[in-house]
Amino acid sequence: MAVGPGELPEFLPVKGVRLGVASAGIKTPGRKDLVVFELAPGSRTAGIFTQNAFCAAPVTLSRENLAAKPPRYLLINTGNANAGTGAQGMADARTCCEALAKSAGVSPEEVLPFSTGVIGEPLPVERITGAIPQALAGVDENHWREAAAGIMTTDTRPKGATRKIDLDGHTVTISGISKGAGMIRPNMATMLGFIATDAKIEPGLLRTLASELGESSFNRITIDGDTSTNDCCMLVASGHYSGPEITADSPALHNLRDALWAVYLELAHAIVRDGEGASKFVTIDVQGAKASQEALDVAYTVAHSPLVKTALFASDPNWGRVLAAVGRAGVPDLDLNALEIFLGDVCLVRNGGRAVDYSEARGQAVMDQEEITITIDLKRGQVNETVWTCDLSHDYVTINAEYRT
Repeated sequence: MAVGPGELPEFLPVKGVRLGVASAGIKTPGRKDLVVFELAPGSRTAGIFTQNAFCAAPVTLSRENLAAKPPRYLLINTGNANAGTGAQGMADARTCCEALAKSAGVSPEEVLPFSTGVIGEPLPVERITGAIPQALAGVDENHWREAAAGIMTTDTRPKGATRKIDLDGHTVTISGISKGAGMIRPNMATMLGFIATDAKIEPGLLRTLASELGESSFNRITIDGDTSTNDCCMLVASGHYSGPEITADSPALHNLRDALWAVYLELAHAIVRDGEGASKFVTIDVQGAKASQEALDVAYTVAHSPLVKTALFASDPNWGRVLAAVGRAGVPDLDLNALEIFLGDVCLVRNGGRAVDYSEARGQAVMDQEEITITIDLKRGQVNETVWTCDLSHDYVTINAEYRT
């Protein structure tokens, strides 16, 4: 079950980036579960990582290696998170990086590892290292579609986005893939994201873009309120386009940022649309807040409410559940008579109670839709924030109850 068609685009190849896919049999024999990104020399990489204190071994090692040398390879496995595995997990992550580095002729520090899957299980190192040569042998700039499928876990469909734009007469290409369907809640938003462009971007600016774009996209989605141990989102700039280096002062930066953000947002939305058991794609738009955190507190309280989420699944316009969530979000001195709550274009709450022009039929017409917007106008400031989420269905419980079986 997923919301919307979810068809992959015709990916545009990114010069300087090649991808390879192989089957290591980590969890399911024969399934493509190992992906390699090969980055051309001179490529620049930045990223954001989970803030979970129990971050996985590959997260720790990726941070270390990213600080040491510009990456030449990204190594992603599914089926096993290599999280909660202690010192052995770190040793296993290093072994996998060393195996790829030896096969590719680079140093282990030039390899960033990423894992996703079951937590607490030893990484099947021999299966991964045995499949690395196959993945390397098949690297190709046109393998984005195969890679999108290769990083899936409980996802029901692969996720990708691609763009081509003109920057002052120079063509720039952006392509990206993401995975995730459950254990989704910032910070990071279990998800992985990999976005690449052939633009040449100044390293400090690249780090800023990776942080800001991730914050306004992947860190604004939630499915179940659980922050994973393995979340990462990487931004690669190969520098293989024909234009000049883009800096913070470049006139072209605005257009590049907009195009990158469109890819980030499409990939983030694709995760919510494919949320485990999801049947609704829900936008929660909080307006009129005094501060960003205040708006986000309200948005996430509504988004994480099991009562709101189950009402969404039932297509039940039980607006009192939204009202109650807003009331317990911890906003100080909240003026109940000033705020307004809308379901689509239907006003639910005004002047401290049900809007006089509200009717169950009008509310039901909105709730019957597959895509729904809940707008909460606090009317106490000028700050707006948006969070995207989904409903909570029987299938979510089933999927996670049977995850290891």
